[in-house]
Amino acid sequence: MALASAVFTRNLDRALSVSATLETGTVWVNCYNALHAQAPFGGYKMSGNGRELGEYALAEYSEVKAVTIKLTETL
Repeated sequence: MALASAVFTRNLDRALSVSATLETGTVWVNCYNALHAQAPFGGYKMSGNGRELGEYALAEYSEVKAVTIKLTETL
C-alpha cells in the first residue's frame, strides 16, 4: 500500500498488468512525479484519504442536493 509508484518497461501490456496489481493510488509508467490538475492524486487504503486535484477533489468540498421548484400552476 502506497501513495504512488512507477513502472518502467517497453512492454505496454506488462505496464498495464503491473499497474493493475500495484496497491497504490497513482501509477506512473515510464515517468515519475508527472502531475496534472485534471488527474486525481491520492493514496491507497490507509496511505491516503480522498483525492486531490481533478473532479474527485471537488467532491470533497461539495454536497449533492436536489432542489425542486414548481414554476407554473397545473390544472
